[in-house]
Amino acid sequence: MRRVLGHGSFLRFYLLLGLALCAIFIIALVGRSFIEQVRREDYREQLAALPMSLMTQQLAALPETEWEPAIAHFADQLNMQLSLQRIDEAGLSYFERTRVERGSVLVSASPWRLRQRLPDDKWMLNASLSTWSEQQWQGTMVLLGEWLGSMPYEARAEAITSLASGSWPLTLRSSPPVDLTPGQQAQLASGDVLIRLVSDQLSLMLIYKVPDENQWLQAGPTSRGDTLPINLHLPLLVGLMVVLSLIIYLIMRSIEARMARLELAATRIASGRLETRVKVESGDFLGRLGMAFNGMANQVQSLLRGQQEMIRAVSHELRTPVARIRFAVQMVEDMTDKPAIRRQLQGIDADITELDELVDEILTYARLGGESVNGVELEMALVECRAMAERVIDTLSPLHQELQLTLEAGAEVELFAEPRYLQRALQNLVSNACRYGKSQVVIRLWDEPHLVRIDIEDDGPGIPPEARNDIFKPFARLDDSRARSSGGYGLGLSIVQKIMAGHGGSVTVDTSPTLGGARFTLLVPRRELPA
Repeated sequence: MRRVLGHGSFLRFYLLLGLALCAIFIIALVGRSFIEQVRREDYREQLAALPMSLMTQQLAALPETEWEPAIAHFADQLNMQLSLQRIDEAGLSYFERTRVERGSVLVSASPWRLRQRLPDDKWMLNASLSTWSEQQWQGTMVLLGEWLGSMPYEARAEAITSLASGSWPLTLRSSPPVDLTPGQQAQLASGDVLIRLVSDQLSLMLIYKVPDENQWLQAGPTSRGDTLPINLHLPLLVGLMVVLSLIIYLIMRSIEARMARLELAATRIASGRLETRVKVESGDFLGRLGMAFNGMANQVQSLLRGQQEMIRAVSHELRTPVARIRFAVQMVEDMTDKPAIRRQLQGIDADITELDELVDEILTYARLGGESVNGVELEMALVECRAMAERVIDTLSPLHQELQLTLEAGAEVELFAEPRYLQRALQNLVSNACRYGKSQVVIRLWDEPHLVRIDIEDDGPGIPPEARNDIFKPFARLDDSRARSSGGYGLGLSIVQKIMAGHGGSVTVDTSPTLGGARFTLLVPRRELPA
């Protein structure tokens, strides 16, 4: 079943990927077609810019009474149908009016229709023709030569720069090109327009001799308009990148969200909440990873639960024979008066007491581990930390009369925690400090904004830095200074660590800056009081 789901998920993934690539391909084709259409319109506008600019400037310089013969002359030279129309009667759209006001030529093809306003902002010149041909090129050069021939020599260069040449770069030459053939030179001398092919650019160049002047007018090389300019290429590339990035983002977002849930589950399991599981949404590789993760969590939870149950069962079973042995020892002690035998029986009773305490420690450790594994919440209540510390001191002071146990605290510190376990953690640390301290043990309470800090310091030999990570392991002991002979079973600090983990806090150890021995620090975060 998993394999079927996996193959189906992969097929679905590749299908979505194929559809995404097809969508990108269609968008690219549509974008390319749109940009080609814009490019063709731009090329037509650039092609018609010179003749339309030339005619509108000449008409603007003439009185209205002379417009009709001028328009007839222009129409004859360019093979166009020309007419004038008021702009307010042209029925232009908002975008067309905006382009006209910028001085652009409005071009529509099949058939060609050209429109451009005169500089007076009142009239618009309309031109229509069936197709753009060589006659329009030649007629434009002839009209341009006539216009330049009618003005002084020194004003011609400025007049050329005032025209919108479009794809016709204009140049005035004092001599014709040197590489002309005799036939081309004769063609220029006869007043014809010479059209040349510029081989290195694969574009056309038009040359015309200004009438009655030793000056030649060159237009070109004309731009072919067969390549996309950068301002058209860029939107296409940006559009494709945006679509592709969006698709990748959506795919990666889904993967990242599922991986984040897997990471959260792993973090919760690492903190002891082994009941956490990952929701399996599909049978792809992440789904299979989630199923494997859940299987691993089930196995770990089962192993730890079995271990905890075994520890509890063994500990409980030990209590019965220990109780019988203690009862038998007491009976034997009551039946004999020999001092040597009574001393031996008292030693046996001390060993039984020690064994009983060890069983109690193991049960406590197992119970805490069980609560952590099974996710049982601690029963929280409001704890007065100063009063709790005083109770611990009152309990331990009679057992360690050679030590001075002191409490340093300011105002009362209140904390929402599990009272019994938190006091057990503090008592374990104070007992540990009393066991190894020489003359003084100090408890310090610190009320901080987000947590309560409790320091337990002694003036004993301290704990070496290399051993500080190991002392919290179950049944861990240090060298001779903290060996079994000085008391303890190696579970007290492990119990403290588990209690702190249940409260979401921590326990650390370092060197006491004032007493020189060990300093254990409990960090208990504050929790909101229940409603």
